[in-house]
Amino acid sequence: MIMDYSSVWDNCLSTIRQHVNRQSFKTWFEPIRPVNLRETSLTIQVPNRFFYEWLEEHYVGLLKMTIRKELGDNAQLLYQIVNGSRENNGRQARQAQNTPMANSVKETAQQGYAPQQGYSPQQGYAPQQGYAPGQVDTGHIKNPFIIPGIKKPTIDPQLNEKYTFNTFIEGDCNQLARSAGLAIADRPGKNSFNPLIIYGDVGLGKTHLAQAIGHRVLELHPSKTVLYVATDKFTQQIIQSIKNNAVNDLINFYQFVDVLIVDDIQFLSNKQKMQEIFFNIFNQLHQNGKQIILTSDRPPKDMEGIEERLISRFKWGLTADLQAPDLETRMAILLSKSTYEGVDIPQNVTEFMCFHIKNNIRELEGALISLIARSSLNQQEIDVPLAKEVIKNFVSEINREITVAYIQELVADYFELPVEILQGSTRKRQVVIARQLSMYLAKQLTDKSLKAIGENFGGRDHSTVIYSCKTVQDLMETDAIFKDTVSDLERKIKMSLSN
Repeated sequence: MIMDYSSVWDNCLSTIRQHVNRQSFKTWFEPIRPVNLRETSLTIQVPNRFFYEWLEEHYVGLLKMTIRKELGDNAQLLYQIVNGSRENNGRQARQAQNTPMANSVKETAQQGYAPQQGYSPQQGYAPQQGYAPGQVDTGHIKNPFIIPGIKKPTIDPQLNEKYTFNTFIEGDCNQLARSAGLAIADRPGKNSFNPLIIYGDVGLGKTHLAQAIGHRVLELHPSKTVLYVATDKFTQQIIQSIKNNAVNDLINFYQFVDVLIVDDIQFLSNKQKMQEIFFNIFNQLHQNGKQIILTSDRPPKDMEGIEERLISRFKWGLTADLQAPDLETRMAILLSKSTYEGVDIPQNVTEFMCFHIKNNIRELEGALISLIARSSLNQQEIDVPLAKEVIKNFVSEINREITVAYIQELVADYFELPVEILQGSTRKRQVVIARQLSMYLAKQLTDKSLKAIGENFGGRDHSTVIYSCKTVQDLMETDAIFKDTVSDLERKIKMSLSN
């Protein structure tokens, strides 16, 4: 019996329906469309990359089982991403008999890596050949990052492939730390920034920057050993080593590292034994010219519960802070993130989101993912009303929108004029400039029609608004001071509504 792709997928859906609840089926499987069947390879179409990654993370086992049931053990499932794919001209493929991407990465991370020429954050290192479970080399120091019973390989850096300098947006808020990171990557351990302490509030990019330095070191110096470890993971390793009477093994293991990145070092607070072991590791690495990078939510001088001898060593190098990004930097970050996700976000939506989420980049990125997901699942256009619904989950209060009346109020205040005069007929030069500028800003910052804008200025028609906007644009091209005035007013209007 010859089957077409529609009947194969219908049979798959019948099986899937028995294993998931009604809402999950409606959300994640009904939108899928079969598009091609070649022998044992079925191609399905999904709305976007986010949808594809969700299926791979949560339902790959179920998909593997159903496709094998219909097409046999050699069945292959391929994905066609409608919008936003950045790879293979919109196609992603995965053989159904393989493990899901997340598990595959986890397994190779446990087994360790051997260095290859041409390291990249996306490819990392290839698995080392010749090792299998059960081979024990008692002559090597135990690696706390790998499972027992596997011969000690070259250390996996434990870096997230997304956290590179290419995806780290530079701004006044992080310029010093970023520049220091680049200098360290050029000459790790042989610079004045050892250790480098990166501190700042939650969600400002400390982990991203620290891991970006690690990636750059591996790109420039493939023979170097880089290791990223969160403090809670480091604490677990210490506890385990104490239980096994293997503290010296742990300390000796860390001596193999050329660049050590420890995240959230403040969590060592009030843990005396942990601090003692870290002190020994720190001293040996530093004395041997190895690079140390630490992140924290506060500068060394404010770290309570940390021994003074550690604090003094933290101050040996450079302490650089990450501050909350300004509006322009937040918008650049959101644009970079949306580009990475393969989704075009309208300018007014980007501005709206950045006005309301100001102090936490992680929240801003989370809001973007939620916006993309809601747009995809509900088949809604990405616009300001949809962004409003999403933002409610991230901020306690949505600021009021920019209105023509509010623009008139701020411009009148700027030029020290009564608001009513902008709506009148006086032709004094200062009043005319203020009126034309108000019309221009209303056109730029609101969604009002030209006719509606004119009605707010004493019932003027749309041609007057067009003329005013053209006049302001011409002045901005010829008068730098006037251009700065316009930019300053535009910023005041936006930021006053976001405070």
